[in-house]
Amino acid sequence: MNINGNEKRQKAVIAGVDTGSYDLFASLEELAELADTAGADVIGRFTQNRDGVDNATYIGGGKLREIKEFIDQNGADLLIFDDELTGSQLRNIEEIVDVRVVDRTTLILDIFAQRAKSSEGKLQVELAQQKYRLPRLVGMGKSLSRLGGGIGTRGPGETKLETDRRHIRRRINALESELLTLSKRRARVRERRSKLSVPTIAIVGYTNVGKSTLLNLLTGADVYAQNKLFATLDPTAREIVLPDGQHAVIVDTVGLIRRLPHHLVEAFKSTLEEAAAADVILNVCDAADPMAKEQLDVTNTLLGELGCGDTPVITVYNKADLLNEVPSPAKGSPMVYISAKENLGTDRLLAAIAQALSGSMKEVWLLIPYDQGSLLNRIRQQGKVYTERFEESGILMHALVERKILKSLLPYCTDVPEALKK
Repeated sequence: MNINGNEKRQKAVIAGVDTGSYDLFASLEELAELADTAGADVIGRFTQNRDGVDNATYIGGGKLREIKEFIDQNGADLLIFDDELTGSQLRNIEEIVDVRVVDRTTLILDIFAQRAKSSEGKLQVELAQQKYRLPRLVGMGKSLSRLGGGIGTRGPGETKLETDRRHIRRRINALESELLTLSKRRARVRERRSKLSVPTIAIVGYTNVGKSTLLNLLTGADVYAQNKLFATLDPTAREIVLPDGQHAVIVDTVGLIRRLPHHLVEAFKSTLEEAAAADVILNVCDAADPMAKEQLDVTNTLLGELGCGDTPVITVYNKADLLNEVPSPAKGSPMVYISAKENLGTDRLLAAIAQALSGSMKEVWLLIPYDQGSLLNRIRQQGKVYTERFEESGILMHALVERKILKSLLPYCTDVPEALKK
C-alpha cells in the first residue's frame, strides 16, 4: 500500500508484550495509527503480560498459536509487533504464523520510505534501513523470501536485502559520507543566514500535531499537510515577517513519536540540526490529546540531546478549537494556545516569537585578543557594539551579542572596568 492508495490495503494484526516498562495500551494505539498510515487495516490486537519477552518468539508460544488461529480465520496478511525483533525472532514467528511479520521499527521505516521526497531524506531512510538489517541478516532468511510487496518491502535500499554484510557496511559508509557532505552544505546555509543576522525559528514536536499546517498558516506556504503520521519527513524553510517588522526564517522538522528507536533518531538528526541552531524553538503539541504532556516530554528530551538547553522554547498547544475551555496562560509565560486549522491565536504566537527573539541577546564586556580578527568581525556584524577601547592585550568591547554564540565568547568575557563602576 502506498499513500495514494494505488495498492490494496493489507489486513494486519498487532501484538505486544506488557512487561510494565511502558504504557502498552497507548503504544498500541499509536502502532495502529502507524499501520493505518503505512496502508494496513488493523483487524485484531493481542497482548500478553510477562516479566520479560521470550527470547525465541518474543511472545509466549500459547499466545502465538492463538494469534495464528485468528490470522487463519480472518485472512490477515501481516503481523506487526510493538517492539524491535531480532532476526531469529522474526524467523521463528513467521514459521509459526505463516504470514509476513514486521516490527515497530520496520513499520516506521516503511512510512519513511513512502514519505521521503528529497535526496537527503531518501539517503537517511536507506541508511536507517541498512543499519537495521545488518545485525539481522542471519535470522531473516524466510523474511527475505517474502518479497511480493507490501509493508516493509519498499523504499530506498530494498534491492539490497539479500546482500552480504560487507556490501551493507560499504553502503552504510557511502551513505554516511554523502549525508555528511549535505550536512556541511546546510551548515554553510545557516552560517550565511547568521551573517545576515536573520533569526531562525524551528517548529518541532510530535508527529501529526499540525506543524506543517502551522508553517503554512504563518508563511502562506503550501507545504504538504495531512492528518497522518510523518506527513513531513524533509525539513522545509520559509520566510516569515514578525509584527515588529523583523524578517526571520521558520523551519518545519520531522515529527517524533514515543519509543523512536535510537538509531532512527541518529539517522534523522541531520534534519533536526535546524532546531539545534535555531534562535527560538516552537514545541508544538496536540492540545486535545490526553497524552499532550508525554508529547512535550518526548520533544524536550530530544532537544536536550541536541544541546538546545539555552535556546528559548515556546510551548504551542495546537488544535485548541477542540477544547471545551481554553486555559489562560500566566502573563509572560512561554505558552500559547492556537488553532492552526482555524487560524486562532496566531497574533499571540507571533507576539511571543518576537518577544523571545528580543530576549535572545545578552549584554557583555569582552576582551578580544588582536589575533581574533574573525571573532571581532562576527560580533560587529551580528551584534551591537556600544564601545570599543584598545588595550595592551586586546580590544575591550561592550556589546550586545546573540546567546547562541555566547559559549564561544566565554573565554573572553571580562568584568566591567572599575572606572565605569563609579
